[in-house]
Amino acid sequence: MEMISVPVTVPRAMIPFVNDSDDHRTFERNAMMIYPYIQDLTISHGRAAEILGVNKLDLIDFYCSMGLPYLNQSIKDLEEEIASFQEKFGK
Repeated sequence: MEMISVPVTVPRAMIPFVNDSDDHRTFERNAMMIYPYIQDLTISHGRAAEILGVNKLDLIDFYCSMGLPYLNQSIKDLEEEIASFQEKFGK
């Protein structure tokens, strides 16, 4: 995966954390930076995994370990979907 540097504006106190060269920390930082685009459905988990150079299931597992759910449906939406499924396919 090709990496480039881009200027990012952060609070001065974050500099030690942003300049961390540990590969795992770099992955965590980049995964958290891309998560809002997954959450607002701009990109999929699969596309994010491609961008980050990791397996989709590994990325999903990472987000789950951070408390970020793979499914972001409300209970009401899920209940409506189940009712629709049951109406179409029977109980």
